[in-house]
Amino acid sequence: MAAGTPRVFISHLSGVAVFDPNGDQVGRVRDVVVMLRTGSRPPRVLGLVVEVVSRRRIFVPMTRVTSLESGQVITTGVVNLRRFEQRAAETLVLGELLDRRVRLIDIPGEEQGQAPGQGDGEEVTVLDVSMVQLPARRDWEIDKVFVRRGRQGRGGPLRRRGETLTVDWSAVMGFSVVEHEQGAESLLATFEQLRPADLANVLHHLSAKRRAEVAAALDDDRLADVLEELPEDDQVEIFGKLAEERAADVLEAMDPDDAADLLSELPESDKERLLALMQPHDAEPLRRLLSYEERTAGGLMTTDPIVLRPDATVADALARVRKEDLSPALAAQVYVCRPPEETPTGKYLGLVHFQRLLRDPPFTLVGSIVDTDLRPLPPDTPLPAVTSYLATYNMVAAPVVDESGALLGAVTVDDVLDHLLPDDWRESAHREPAQVPVPVPVPVPVPVRGEGANGH
Repeated sequence: MAAGTPRVFISHLSGVAVFDPNGDQVGRVRDVVVMLRTGSRPPRVLGLVVEVVSRRRIFVPMTRVTSLESGQVITTGVVNLRRFEQRAAETLVLGELLDRRVRLIDIPGEEQGQAPGQGDGEEVTVLDVSMVQLPARRDWEIDKVFVRRGRQGRGGPLRRRGETLTVDWSAVMGFSVVEHEQGAESLLATFEQLRPADLANVLHHLSAKRRAEVAAALDDDRLADVLEELPEDDQVEIFGKLAEERAADVLEAMDPDDAADLLSELPESDKERLLALMQPHDAEPLRRLLSYEERTAGGLMTTDPIVLRPDATVADALARVRKEDLSPALAAQVYVCRPPEETPTGKYLGLVHFQRLLRDPPFTLVGSIVDTDLRPLPPDTPLPAVTSYLATYNMVAAPVVDESGALLGAVTVDDVLDHLLPDDWRESAHREPAQVPVPVPVPVPVPVRGEGANGH
C-alpha cells in the first residue's frame, strides 16, 4: 500500500467487506485492534477483527492488508482462521475507545498564549478515532481523535454544548484510565444497521462492563430483541444489572415465550417481584407459560399467535400477517376462534395457511376456508411428540389447545429447535461456530507478533 494513504476514520470500517486478491469475500470488519503506548505516543494499529461466514471472528494483521479504499478491504489472501482472542495489551477501538470520556491537554487555536500541552483539562467524549499509514512502512497508527464537548471550559471562552472537533492523539489524555460509566452512543451508532442476532454477537464479545453499558443505552424494544438472541448466561448477567422497573419494561417488550424462559433462570423471589412490576395483561401470559413443564407444548408455545373470528375476511387476515414485528413462523398461518380473541380464546375452530389466504378473494370469510383436519396439540404434549407433529405435517407452527377447546398459543419451529439443540448452542455459535468453508487459501500460521500478527 503506497505511503500517503488518506486518513481512515475507524467507525467507517465497521461492517466493511474484506476480500482476497481474487475478489472473493472473506468476511466483514467488526473492530480494529490497537496497542496503547506510554506517554503521548500514538497507539499502533495491530490489525482487524474480521467476522467470516461462519460468524467466527479472526484476526487479520495490518501487514496482510493491501488496500483500504472504496469502502472495502483487500488482503493478501493469507489469513489465520483461528478464533480471535483479545490479549491483555490489546484494545478494541469500537468496543472500548468510542464513548470514552477523556481530557484535552492541548486545544489548538483557542488557548492563546498557552504553551502546548497546557490545555484546561476540559472533559470531552470520544466519537471516533482515525488512523494513517506511516511513510515508507506498512505500519499504521492512530493519529486523530474526533471528540464532542460537553460543558463550558474553565477560564476559557464560552463553548457550545455538543460542539465537535478533531484533535491530535497527543492533545488528549485519559485513554489508559479505567472508566466505570462509559457511554455507548457512538458504539451503537456504528452498529445501528445490525440485525438483533448480529448485535447480540457483538455484545457477547465485549467485556461484561461494556455489555452492561451498551444494554443501558439500548431502548427497551431493541434490548428485548437482542436479549432473545444471547446465551442464557449473558441474558442473566445483563438482566441482573438493569433497574427492576426497566427490567419489567424489557420483559413486556420480549416475546412471551422468551420472557418466560429468561424468568425461569432467575431466583423465585426476583421472578415474582418482576412479574408484580409488569402490567397485569403482560404478566398473566408469562405466569401461564411458567406453569407448564419446560419441554412440553405449553412450555414451548408463544401466547401471541394471529387469532381471528370466523367472520373476519381474507383481507383482514393478510393485514395482520403483514405486521413487521411478526416472525415468519407466526405469519405462516392464522388461527380461527370464537370470541374472545386473546389467548386463552373461545372455542378453537381451525387454522388457515398463508398460501390459502393468497389464493382466495379478499372478501372471503376465513371461517369458510378453515382447515379442520389438523388436530391441535394438548399443552402437556412432550417435546418429541411436538417435533414429530411438525415434521409429519410439514408445519412451521402448531396450535396448542386445552381440554375445553380454547386456543392457548402456538408452538413454532424455532422454539422447538432451541430445545432440540444442546443447551449451550447459542454460546457455541458465538464462541466456536461449526467449520464452514470460506473463500480463502489454506490458512497458515502468522507467528511473528512484531510483524503485526495476533498469533491466534
